[in-house]
Amino acid sequence: MKFRIETEQEEDGRWIAEVLEIPGAMKYGESKSVAIARAEALALRVMAERLEEGEQLAEPISIVFAA
Repeated sequence: MKFRIETEQEEDGRWIAEVLEIPGAMKYGESKSVAIARAEALALRVMAERLEEGEQLAEPISIVFAA
């Protein structure tokens, strides 16, 4: 399972990072690295919740983040 993270700097200087494979998974940060770290943590929480709820994953768990 590979998650791609797209980043963009907003006009107000904040950074936003979006996990493309998880709809709506976006986090802001005061720097690019903080936004990415927050998005990665959110993706892990989403995957943990899916596993706890018994959702079957399409492939074995081996998570890679590419920013």
